[in-house]
Amino acid sequence: MMILSRFAILAALLAFWEIASGRLIQEYLVSKPSKIAETFLDWVMDGSIFFHAGITAIEALAGFVLGALAGMVLGMVLGRAERLAELLNPFIMAFYSIPKIALAPLFIIWFGIGIEMKILLTGTIVFFLVFLNTYTGVRSVSPELINILRLMGANEGDALRKVVLPSAIVWVFTGLRLSVPYAMIGAIVGEMIAANRGLGYLLSHASSQFNTAGVFAALAAIIAMSVLMNTAVSVLAHAAMPWEKARQNREIAI
Repeated sequence: MMILSRFAILAALLAFWEIASGRLIQEYLVSKPSKIAETFLDWVMDGSIFFHAGITAIEALAGFVLGALAGMVLGMVLGRAERLAELLNPFIMAFYSIPKIALAPLFIIWFGIGIEMKILLTGTIVFFLVFLNTYTGVRSVSPELINILRLMGANEGDALRKVVLPSAIVWVFTGLRLSVPYAMIGAIVGEMIAANRGLGYLLSHASSQFNTAGVFAALAAIIAMSVLMNTAVSVLAHAAMPWEKARQNREIAI
């Protein structure tokens, strides 16, 4: 029932858009769903959408994995090393306060305009979101639980496996979910600034030609890719945290 209601809302919005374009709103500003679908289908038929989407997927996924792994590792390390975290905190916060998109021109100077620059820019953006959530999750672990394990003879590795990781994993996956759209932002912005391929380039090229239908078609492809990435992270989260799904089912039952 919920799915049917959502499709009904979507269909109503598309119908209103189709009718309003050219009547209530100038068509060159918003195009029409029919023209957007036609443009998208043309790209599908000539294969260009798959080529450009494949490039963006590589950049976004590689940057996402790179930034997520680095963020989780450093978040765990600094979360457990309180003195080291206090020492590095001003430097981390100073770098975090920089809008990451502003780093793109510097990354072009350092790494060129190839795919490596987009991957590293994406990884940098993802890193801080995952790092801060992981660090917060590790720091929120009850010290009493750690002390109990210590009294039982557990070492640091035991504490990480049995208490810290299970307690912080919800925070980690929250950071991963938040990072998905930002991973796409990093890849798309990198392509818009310096690239001749990818969905960001496709979007920028359509905009430069005042092809509104092409802009919306590129946006539709970007949204679809973001949804797929977010779904993949959600599936991974359910696999890693089966107790969360059971808890949600109990809440729904209540």
